[in-house]
Amino acid sequence: MALRQHLAQKLEQRLSPQQIQLMKLLQVPTMELDQRIKQALEENPALEEGAEDFEDEFEQEEEFDDADGEDEFDLSDYLDDDVADYKTQANNHSKDDEERVIPLSGEQSFQEKLTEQLHLLYLEDEQFTIADVIIGNLDESGYLNRSIDAIVDDLAFSMNVDVSEKAVLDILHLVQELDPAGVGARNLQECLLIQIKRKQDGDISRYTAKKILENYFEEFTKKHYDKIAKKLEIDDHDLKDAIDEILKLNPKPGGSMRESAKNYQQIIPDFTLFESEGRLELGLNGRNAPELKVSREYETMLRSYAEGAKSSKSDKEALSFVRQKLDGAKWFIDAIKQRQQTLLLTMGAIMDYQEAYFLSGDETKLRPMILKDIADVIGLDISTISRVANSKFVQTNYGIFPLKYFFSESLSTDSGEEVSTREVKKILSDAIEAEDKHNPLTDEKLMDLLNEKGYNIARRTVAKYREQLNIPVARMRKEL
Repeated sequence: MALRQHLAQKLEQRLSPQQIQLMKLLQVPTMELDQRIKQALEENPALEEGAEDFEDEFEQEEEFDDADGEDEFDLSDYLDDDVADYKTQANNHSKDDEERVIPLSGEQSFQEKLTEQLHLLYLEDEQFTIADVIIGNLDESGYLNRSIDAIVDDLAFSMNVDVSEKAVLDILHLVQELDPAGVGARNLQECLLIQIKRKQDGDISRYTAKKILENYFEEFTKKHYDKIAKKLEIDDHDLKDAIDEILKLNPKPGGSMRESAKNYQQIIPDFTLFESEGRLELGLNGRNAPELKVSREYETMLRSYAEGAKSSKSDKEALSFVRQKLDGAKWFIDAIKQRQQTLLLTMGAIMDYQEAYFLSGDETKLRPMILKDIADVIGLDISTISRVANSKFVQTNYGIFPLKYFFSESLSTDSGEEVSTREVKKILSDAIEAEDKHNPLTDEKLMDLLNEKGYNIARRTVAKYREQLNIPVARMRKEL
């Protein structure tokens, strides 16, 4: 096939570097914005903290004249002309790629804490090796999910240790005596039994709880309390005391150590919204409006190198470098200002749209609202609204909420009115909270209750909303 040349016209829409920078800044919360600003200050010497200096041109010229007598700025302090540019650049990634740094934890792992306890026991080298392999096979909840024969094979092929299954079981029972109670169990039943056996002190309720876990664990998980009471020949009061003892046990002993070492991030609201004399007032966190300015020294250097760029090649290169840094500083400042305006514009639209809720705090007054509703009000793209709502929080008189909390789909009532699905979920959770726990409401009864209130909803939709609220089925909500 012969090669041919031809002319073609096409229309493309591409984001400028400034727009890409704005999109990245829009989606970050207040805490991360601080880090972005610090990073920009370190990378660009033409960007400085502080309020802008609003001096007239005459004062700037005087300052420029005074600077002529000072030592000339030496660009070699910043650029090394002896090293080629290609040796200091990497072209294996795009400038638009978002860098995500994964922090390394300095805390001890769950297995390391168990290994420390092993050193306090009098174990032979072979026993310690077996225990160490068992601990290494525990999952994050503290369970041993590998079979004993598989561990025997691991020891034989990887450690050159030939042992029997009975020897591994004996060491496993030793590991199960470590803290926290329940580690090393092979299933939930064994985990709970290990814990309840450590509590044996002659208490009749704990003895009954041990018998339930040993002989009627399946009935307990399915909450067939009548069968358990009949087989153990005990009344409901004694059964309730035993069940309470079981509920005090920890089903994930390994998770307790992970939670204690977990670092919790403090939420800093991006917006403050409060009521004053019947009117809502919106404020933006001061960290979202930092005072940044372009370096005056770099502006002076730009003028200086602009004069010599006509005759000197080095001044021309220096002029290009200074201009690049000044443009980057101005773009970043403009992006921060535009971010502030977009955040306030979007939150202001949400505030007006959900005014009834913000004034009363009644969740049933939340109007159905999707991203498109806010985008149509303020004239921005849906993707921009999504970036603003991502990881942002607002402080109200009724608590701190993520912006995504106020977005929900709609549901039609008998009268044709559009209501928020969050309103239906609130009614659903209130009904379940007020139900008789001895005879909890089924999904069918909850559907009838909502239909009586005028909400057109099917049973499968009730089940979906109940699962979204992390509420179990009626049988699992039953209490003695």
